[in-house]
Amino acid sequence: MALKLTDYKTTVHNDWCPGCGDFGILNALLMTLAEMQLEPHGVAIFSGIGCSGKTPHFAGTYGIHTLHGRVLPFALGAKLANPNLEVIALGGDGDGLGIGAGHFVNAGRRNVDIAYIIFDNGVYGLTKGQASPTLQLGLKPKSLPKPNINEAINPIALALASGYTFIARSYAYDVKHQKETIKKAIEHRGMAFIDILQPCPTYNDINTKEWYGGDDRKDQATGKPMPRIYKLEETGYDPVIKDPENVDELRAKITDVIVRSQEWGDRIPIGVFYQNGHVPTYDDRLMGRITDYRKIPPAMQVFWDENGYPTTDLTKLFEEIRVL
Repeated sequence: MALKLTDYKTTVHNDWCPGCGDFGILNALLMTLAEMQLEPHGVAIFSGIGCSGKTPHFAGTYGIHTLHGRVLPFALGAKLANPNLEVIALGGDGDGLGIGAGHFVNAGRRNVDIAYIIFDNGVYGLTKGQASPTLQLGLKPKSLPKPNINEAINPIALALASGYTFIARSYAYDVKHQKETIKKAIEHRGMAFIDILQPCPTYNDINTKEWYGGDDRKDQATGKPMPRIYKLEETGYDPVIKDPENVDELRAKITDVIVRSQEWGDRIPIGVFYQNGHVPTYDDRLMGRITDYRKIPPAMQVFWDENGYPTTDLTKLFEEIRVL
């Protein structure tokens, strides 16, 4: 029997603020799982701390609500213990790019086969709207006594420099685009990152739904809003690395990603910026050392017998590390 969207929902009360972009992201995520017909027991959603951290409570899969900035270590550990599990990590921009920035960088170079989604609203929504790492320099949302004094982190450029092999951006109020982007991220074999622009109606009164929609700069001829968001795929942009040995192709693609990721203000691109399916995943590398890793991963191994005695034989390990 085909799984329905309702099969991925829970009865937990949702207390996000009315109009929050989190609702759009949650709906897109659940719609993706239903469209891909992923069994709920085969999916684990990990989150950090913040408004976005509540997401696993509203999804009818395995859900793990972890620590502030530590969602990636938990998620990576689960995936390495059970490579058959579909692991999705998520958290806010402050969670992932503030206290969790070190984990963000090191997760990229490992290229573990999971998807990581950041809910990006420019503020710490759960703790009364302090400036997050992605708030632009000089902006003063209503929650700040003075304009932001720090430069903003560029999540797309940082992901590229860190080694993520799938890098994308979407917009919380475009559920269809999010669904397609999340699906691509899950299908990609390697470390996938999606930065989802998400208005915070309570604390960020600058980057609002109306601002993204261009209501503040209507076309003089037609009187219609001029949206800031545009889709890369509609411009003919191709994010896929065809030949990783082609230095000119790599250089051109990397330059294009950096330039487009800097667009902000009048035009803001969403879509897939970069996809390189030629990089070995972390479990590919593990297979080079542990040949039966996928056949008998750690989560499927028996570590003690019915009497509680360990069954693990460390003889081979001791031989490998023995100093002659």
